Amino acid sequence: MKNRIEHLKKSKNAVILAHYYTPNEIQDIADCTGDSFYLAKAARQSTADIIVFCGVSFMGESAKILNPGKKVLMPDPSADCPMAHMVKPGLIQEMRETYEDLAVVCYINSTAELKCQSDVCVTSSNAVKITRALPNKHIFFIPDRNLGSYVAAQVPEKHIILNDGYCPVHMTITAAQVLAAKEKHPTALVLSHPECAADVLAHSDYIGSTADLIRYAKESAVRRFIVCTEDGVLFRLRAENPEKYFYFPDPRPCCPDMKQNTLERILSVLENEEGAIEVNEEVCRQALIPLNRMLELAK
Repeated sequence: MKNRIEHLKKSKNAVILAHYYTPNEIQDIADCTGDSFYLAKAARQSTADIIVFCGVSFMGESAKILNPGKKVLMPDPSADCPMAHMVKPGLIQEMRETYEDLAVVCYINSTAELKCQSDVCVTSSNAVKITRALPNKHIFFIPDRNLGSYVAAQVPEKHIILNDGYCPVHMTITAAQVLAAKEKHPTALVLSHPECAADVLAHSDYIGSTADLIRYAKESAVRRFIVCTEDGVLFRLRAENPEKYFYFPDPRPCCPDMKQNTLERILSVLENEEGAIEVNEEVCRQALIPLNRMLELAK
C-alpha cells in the first residue's frame, strides 16, 4: 500500500501533509508533518498539483484557501473539529457594535466562514506574538477560550474578550490527572498545550504549541516528560528522542477525528481524486485576508 501511494504521488505530482495528531503510519509516509502553522506555510509553499491533507476539515479548507488553484484532497472529509464551529451566530457582529476599537482574532482551528468575519488568524505557536503586535486595545479571541485565556495572561496590556469554545480532547485532561501522573513520575516535566484548561497549565513546566513541545523535549536535558496534548505527538517525540521517556495523563487524550485518516483512505483519494475540498470563491477571497495577515505578522 505504501509503495502504491508513493507511485501515485510521483505520477500525479502530489504531496502528503499530515498533522502531528494523525496515526503513526500516516506521519511515517507524509512529506511534511507539523502543527497547524507549519502545515499552513507548507501548503502555501508547495509546488505540487495535488495536496493530500491528513487532518481535519478546517485544515483542508485553509490549504484550499491558500492554494485556490490546486486540488486539495482529504482522506476523510467527514473528519471535523468540534471547536471550529463554537461561535454563536451573530456574536462577532455584536462584539463589533459593542467595542469601537476591536480586532477579531481567529484561531486557525475554525471554519472558513468564521475566518471571513475575522481580522487576523493565529495558531497556538504565534497567537501571543500576533495579538501583541495588533494596534487594537480590544481583542475578541475566537473560538477557543483556553488559548484565549493563555494569550490574555501573556499580553495583559490588551483587553481580551473570550468566547466559550474549547477543544473537547484537551478539555478531557484534568489537573487531577496531571497530579496523578506527577506522583507516578516525580522527576518528569509537564509539557502542556495552551488548549488545556487553566488549572492544567498551572501545573505545567512548559506551555507551547505542539511543535514547541516537541522542540522543548528535544532540547531539554531532562529525560522524562508528562505530555498534555493529543497522543499522536508521541510518534515524533519518540523518533527525535529515542533515549527519553514520555507519559500521558490517564486516560490518554485521543482525537477520534484525526484518527479517521488511514492509509487505505489516502490510497483511495490518490487513485480516484475524490474528497476534494471546495470553498466558495467569495468565501475564499475573504478568508484569505486574515490568513495572509497571520503569515505576514508571524514572520
